[in-house]
Amino acid sequence: MSDTPSPATAPTPAPSTDAKPLVAFEDFARLDLRVARITHAEDHPKADRLFKLQLDDGSGQPRQICAGIKGHYAAADLVGKSIIIVANLAPRVIRGEESRGMLLAASDKPKDAADDGSRRVVILTTASDMPPGSTVS
Repeated sequence: MSDTPSPATAPTPAPSTDAKPLVAFEDFARLDLRVARITHAEDHPKADRLFKLQLDDGSGQPRQICAGIKGHYAAADLVGKSIIIVANLAPRVIRGEESRGMLLAASDKPKDAADDGSRRVVILTTASDMPPGSTVS
């Protein structure tokens, strides 16, 4: 008999100790989460870890965001993906490029964890095709 737990009975990781404070539902409800399709992706000209992404957010106007996922994806692999964005985030200039929103992603370690290359970052996508501009709730 082995002392190694089977995958089905392996202990689950402890909850993150870097939890953020609770927010009221009304504050969460102010976020405009939308589906957007990446139409173009390129390296940010002034940042090693950022991509400049051009999005179709369903509004009829192109949208640009800057995303720190460069070490985890190739630009060509992003084009055509439907992602989830925070559409009503105030615009921000990031190293000379305007970013009008933020994509959502999951990671298994905090951003400030030791950069040994083991941190995984996965962008949030839709399980099936949804048109750009679809609301997320």
